Amino acid sequence: MNDQNLDKVAPPASTDSLLSSADIEFLLYDWLRVDELCERERFSGHSRETFDSVLAASEELAKEHFAPHARKSDLNEPTFDGESVTLIPEIKTALDRFADVGLLSATMDEKVGGIQLPQTVATACFIWFQSANIATSSYPMLTMANASLLLEYGTQEQIETFVFPEIEGRFFGTMCLSEPEIGSSLGDVTTRAVPDPNGPEGTYRVHGTKMWISGGDHELSENIVHLVLARAEGDGLGTKGLSLFIVPKHLVNEDGSLGQRNDVVLSGLNHKMGWRGTTNTLLNFGEGTHTPHGASGAVGYLVGERGKGLSYMFHMMNSARIGVGAGAVALGYHGYLDALRYARDRRQGRSDDGRGKDSPQVPIIEHADVRRMLLSSKSYVEGGLGLILYAARLLDESETADTEADRARAALLLDVLTPIVKTWPSVWGLKANDHAIQVLGGAGYTRDHAVEQLFRDNRLNPIHEGTHGIQAKDLLGRKVIMGGGEGLKVLLTEMRSILAEAGASTSWKAESVALGEAIDRVETVTAAVWKSGEPVHALENAWTYLEAVGHTVIAWLWLQQGMAAEAAAHSRGDSRLLSGKIAAARYFFVHELPQTGPWFDLVESGPSTFTGLDDRCL
Repeated sequence: MNDQNLDKVAPPASTDSLLSSADIEFLLYDWLRVDELCERERFSGHSRETFDSVLAASEELAKEHFAPHARKSDLNEPTFDGESVTLIPEIKTALDRFADVGLLSATMDEKVGGIQLPQTVATACFIWFQSANIATSSYPMLTMANASLLLEYGTQEQIETFVFPEIEGRFFGTMCLSEPEIGSSLGDVTTRAVPDPNGPEGTYRVHGTKMWISGGDHELSENIVHLVLARAEGDGLGTKGLSLFIVPKHLVNEDGSLGQRNDVVLSGLNHKMGWRGTTNTLLNFGEGTHTPHGASGAVGYLVGERGKGLSYMFHMMNSARIGVGAGAVALGYHGYLDALRYARDRRQGRSDDGRGKDSPQVPIIEHADVRRMLLSSKSYVEGGLGLILYAARLLDESETADTEADRARAALLLDVLTPIVKTWPSVWGLKANDHAIQVLGGAGYTRDHAVEQLFRDNRLNPIHEGTHGIQAKDLLGRKVIMGGGEGLKVLLTEMRSILAEAGASTSWKAESVALGEAIDRVETVTAAVWKSGEPVHALENAWTYLEAVGHTVIAWLWLQQGMAAEAAAHSRGDSRLLSGKIAAARYFFVHELPQTGPWFDLVESGPSTFTGLDDRCL
């Protein structure tokens, strides 16, 4: 395949509408109060000043090195000539700069060279890169998750061999789960691992094919560290028979230098609708193209214990799911700000006040329907960003809260919320991108504006790391009933904790009542659905349940944001930011939360529209 598409020229990229630094500052300090984390031992070396410094550096780096080539990488997707992959050079330059400033180890322990930032701050930093260039930012996202998993479950030798080069930016990482005929049904994985009789203990030869592997092959780093889910010889069927293996593209010598080429081969690239700057690959393991140590089979090193591969991989998958939600917010936010800027500048039509055709045309932001789309988008992207940062704050609490009980409670709450954190922004962030195209009208449907690419890029997020349907079944079929419903109880208690304070306020009393009613429906509908104890019946409308609970959670967070904005306005004076927060919160309660009533009604009534359907009717 030739590289003639590399001649395509991209229009200059704008960096004016990636995100709102003022919004991030409000969420971090006025609402989540992350500066209080500096009182804890793990973060005692930091202050608000250091947080602000890293945030500012992230914004600058994203604007200078990630945003400028976002369009070019979309127009010039990766190519494969049968030997190597070619990407535009700006991607490697950006990733080298990212590694140079130490962001690959932002949340990791100082003892391994990390900055030891709170997860909340690191998430806020990384969302700048996701908004600027979701494709290029996926390489470090996967690498950080890969390294974090190995720090948790790997041996010291594995950490020194693979993790240290990853956080230096020399090696990149992937996760290899899906197969061509398997998809998300991981219990049916066929990739196998056979103990290597000539290798050290824990060394295997891996054989199989993995599909849809992001970052699976490229020349951006010295090496690629694949984490491969496979079934060790003799282990049983299903998920309990799966183990996790490190399978590097190149073996690593004892002195840390690169050794022989491992038997991992790129079979082909997938050509995607969006995220085109990220290679998406079909990889063959152990087909005999290369013979490391004189034998066929990809050399793999067992991580942890046999049979626990999927539980280990969930450490990386849950991190990736939060990352997917963050990416969906980032792309939706970018699209919203693009549309807002366009609506202020574009003049078309006249006011509905009857001034007539002789009056001058007005900016389209003065039309009610355009304001509807912009305000709804604002509520989606700012509400979604609040959800992502709240989840990151829970992660900090689960790791550093003062008592074991508080840490366990935060971990449980995050576990329950994770399907919502992944899915809600993927739906409603994409809706903001849809609105952005509509606000621009015909111009939005052209490739002359970024909003069409942002929509295409965001369309992946409802699919990967577990589709909507999978996340919905996870929420209703597992998360809210596990431990006798303990996770749901924690969520309900947490949401209800704000009702008394809000109800005592004349400003937010109506919202408090509405939220209380929605929270009650979460509890009663969940109980009603599971009354029969039949999963097929209970889960038939899991998607609608996820929509309803997700909207309830976002309303809860919007009430907190609105109250925090009002308090900030009282203490330091009103501003456009704070007024906008209050307006978006009120919009969500008037126009969005009421939708949960019919959704809950449908789930509670338990129609068998789908399970009772003869598929010949489709």
